[in-house]
Amino acid sequence: MRAYQAVLPDLKQVGASLVAISPEKTDNSLTFKEKNKLEFEVLTDPGNDVARSFGLSFRVDDPAKGVFLDTFSLDLAERNGDGSWELPIPATSVIAPDGRIEFAFVEADYTKRAEPETILEAVHGIA
Repeated sequence: MRAYQAVLPDLKQVGASLVAISPEKTDNSLTFKEKNKLEFEVLTDPGNDVARSFGLSFRVDDPAKGVFLDTFSLDLAERNGDGSWELPIPATSVIAPDGRIEFAFVEADYTKRAEPETILEAVHGIA
């Protein structure tokens, strides 16, 4: 998110907006935004409804739940506030003013994200 924050001025210069969407409770999203000094919106997707509508969510299996709880002390059901163990698949989209998806990046490996420069190229490529 910090890498995206770094290109925010370039996005704003061409009239683009940047928005992140998280299933976390509003308080957690706000804390994340403040902690990372993000100047773009971090919206909440309660219950992963938006992610699910795009086919971009999955249920965490029992072995993975154990890792979240035992290794990271992270209770997703509580953190997301909906009692589920569901996560969104990381995805990035550049959407043109007419609603056309100009660029899409979807990667199940949460450590791999769309490069900010690639996003900028896609934004500049919108005619």
